[in-house]
Amino acid sequence: MSIVITGATGQLGGLVIKHLLDRAVPAGQIIAVVRNVEKASSLAELGVEVRYGDYNDRESLEKAFAGASKLLFVPSPDAHDETLRILQHANVAKAAKDAQVGQIAYYGYAFGETSKLSLATTHILTEGIIRTTGIPFTFLRNPLYTDVFVSPQSVGAAVQYGALVANAGAGRVHSAYRYDLALAGAVVLTEEGHENQVYNLAANTTWSFEELAAAIAKVSGKAVVYNPISFDEQKALLLQAGLPEGVAIMVAAINQSVADGETSQTSNDLKALIGSLTSLEEIVRQSLQA
Repeated sequence: MSIVITGATGQLGGLVIKHLLDRAVPAGQIIAVVRNVEKASSLAELGVEVRYGDYNDRESLEKAFAGASKLLFVPSPDAHDETLRILQHANVAKAAKDAQVGQIAYYGYAFGETSKLSLATTHILTEGIIRTTGIPFTFLRNPLYTDVFVSPQSVGAAVQYGALVANAGAGRVHSAYRYDLALAGAVVLTEEGHENQVYNLAANTTWSFEELAAAIAKVSGKAVVYNPISFDEQKALLLQAGLPEGVAIMVAAINQSVADGETSQTSNDLKALIGSLTSLEEIVRQSLQA
């Protein structure tokens, strides 16, 4: 059996490989597909086979997927251009079909059918493209990452200024830790019975930004409050911090989706796959220690 992981040098793909090794999958059965082979030297040192593959180059992907029993498809990182991502994702699906891959597991977006975010449309379209290949699939629909909201930078700034600032209103978030989501991928790749299944990997509980501020205060021992702002104020702050306009708009739009109640729907799928989930307080603690 050979398991192919795309985006293997990214955070999510790298964590999946870690979990596979922890689950006693021989390194020689894991194939890491990357755009920069030199960047994957640490994986090669572990005994993982490294192959070149670029989402913009379908022929390179077909060669990279050769002999794959299972393929874990991590979405393109080009989130600033959803039209480009759809084309890249179609290349992956076509290459998988031509390489006669045995099964595709794809990380999509939780409850994407009802989301207003443009990225959700990309993921739903990609699922449709994968279905056309006729290859058995497993759709792992990720929510927003908790560790994006609870990063060392954002938590550190909240402690420094005594305030957590965002345009998330009073919305609640069903996010999950990237480590936990990667574990779900490893479970699906190493167990039977997940073919043609769709899993919404949102957490089974939600948190608010006010609760996040309280968790930061508790862990840090510093006074931290949540200060809600408008979409335009959020965008302006991000631009002032040096983010490109497209990224600033995307972040503000994600926060706005929280405010609009888009991230409040929960699911038991992730907990059923991996057991206990990493708590918000623990993620805050790890961020402060980073």
